[in-house]
Amino acid sequence: MLWIKTFHILFVTSWFAGLFYLPRIYVNLAQNQEAAATACLLGMARRLYRFMGPLAILSVALGLWLYLGYGIGRGQGWMHAKLAAVGLLIGYHLICGRMLKTFEQGANTHSHRFYRWFNEIPVILLLIVIALVVAKPF
Repeated sequence: MLWIKTFHILFVTSWFAGLFYLPRIYVNLAQNQEAAATACLLGMARRLYRFMGPLAILSVALGLWLYLGYGIGRGQGWMHAKLAAVGLLIGYHLICGRMLKTFEQGANTHSHRFYRWFNEIPVILLLIVIALVVAKPF
């Protein structure tokens, strides 16, 4: 079980690195007007998003293994709240993918300020998840 926890933490940390960085690329794409720089940033965003998918899947799979296989947090309120936060993170991940398609099509309508605020969402969700797992408030 400890190896499963170790790899769960590793993949969650790696997934979050992408969730933090991808919207920063969007900030730069929203500010940039040069075609060469836009092409470079879009390439970076595509590769990062493609890499984030397997990390998200492994994070969720190992978390479910701990929850269903070992019963960690089963029937406890903090775990239900954590699972809801994970659902929001998956939604955020998918929204990032839709935003990438919007940039690829040249149809972005949001400002760099929007993406700066959008970038704060995974930070808040990570804080909530960590607080729930460590403090187990209910």
